[in-house]
Amino acid sequence: MMIKNEAELQSKVEVAEKSSFDFAKWWDRVGILIVLIALIVLMSVVAPNFNRIGNLLNIARSISVNAILAAGLTFVILTGGIDLSVGSIIAVSGVVSVILAMAGTPSVLAVVLGMAAGGACGLVNGLLTSVLMLAPFIVTLGTMTFLRGLAYTITAGEPIVSSDLSFKVLGNGYVAGFPVPVIVMAAVYGVAWFLLERTTYGRHVYAVGGNAQAARLAGVRVGRVVTSVYVIAGICAGLAGAIFAARVISAQPTAGTGYELDAIAAVVLGGTSLGGGRGRIIGTLIGSVILGVLTTGLILLDVPFFTQLLIKGLVIILAVSIDSLKTKKFSFFSKTT
Repeated sequence: MMIKNEAELQSKVEVAEKSSFDFAKWWDRVGILIVLIALIVLMSVVAPNFNRIGNLLNIARSISVNAILAAGLTFVILTGGIDLSVGSIIAVSGVVSVILAMAGTPSVLAVVLGMAAGGACGLVNGLLTSVLMLAPFIVTLGTMTFLRGLAYTITAGEPIVSSDLSFKVLGNGYVAGFPVPVIVMAAVYGVAWFLLERTTYGRHVYAVGGNAQAARLAGVRVGRVVTSVYVIAGICAGLAGAIFAARVISAQPTAGTGYELDAIAAVVLGGTSLGGGRGRIIGTLIGSVILGVLTTGLILLDVPFFTQLLIKGLVIILAVSIDSLKTKKFSFFSKTT
């Protein structure tokens, strides 16, 4: 009789699983694309000049900084961490790149050194998190404030403007009709996709986010992986800072303010779980495009800035809510209910 009851219970469980709706899988594969397509259609109808080629290229250019930032953050969030300092790293790296370029440093080297400065900031975050075992939220909240203060200190609180900035093509140039920032963004996502999807390192990142203790027992050097993802986030933020500085042809101590929230929203909207271990870099790109289309559409509709902040805040809450819903399965018409 016991065996029969167990068999009946197992049968009911299998029926429930077959009749359940996997929201996480649906959102990652279909839902996010539906949202993007629906938003583009909506803005094409209600926003004047939205679907013109020039405007679409401007949208692509405008999302490049946030998208590159979000690409780096994807690595961090996949491990179950968070980095609130990337916006401030944009400011510091931009300042470093501009000052070096104005001092006569070759443009490519100035940008690379700015990225290196971002990587160094990420290294500090990673070591504090992995070696001292400090909470990443607190660590990066502290470095966010420190680095913003550092940017203000270096610039004395004033923008450093250079009308003949040697690497300004990085933010304003075109190659074959495509904005340079968009090409750089595509390259960043290509490298990020390869690292996460085609390398052992990528599998280790997912493993640490899924279960750090199990990954450690399996031979993964968890501390090194955690440190490395913060370095990657810092390098991406450094590149984003150089692009931002090139676009405005100056070093701005206020650059990147609030960008970390947009980047986190893009990552979570794209399907990466805040709990770590699940997500795809392509989803992050789609999430960044959604935010870019939304922002541009609101501007074209002359929506006041403070109202835009309200809407962005709701989008961030929505992104976190979706992440929570993705951990649950909804059963419809289940015979067991």
